[in-house]
Amino acid sequence: MSISWREEAEYRIANKSWLRYSQKIAMQMLDKMKQLKITQKQLAEKMNCSQQYISKILKGKENLSLETLTKIENALDIQILTPETVSA
Repeated sequence: MSISWREEAEYRIANKSWLRYSQKIAMQMLDKMKQLKITQKQLAEKMNCSQQYISKILKGKENLSLETLTKIENALDIQILTPETVSA
């Protein structure tokens, strides 16, 4: 069952703040993956998750847990969480 454009728009408005961060993280991941020349499947193996989950993350619509953010950081050697965000 697909959702209507209105339901999708309402979802985006209701979740705008975290969706913005999710999209920025997805872009950061894509840039680093291109630089490292690794595939979604290779990243999934490094993160111990499915390629399908990586695909969902890269669409910029996943509400990511701290655990997942840390796995992304470790797998791609990037910094998502800054000292300010973790010490606040």
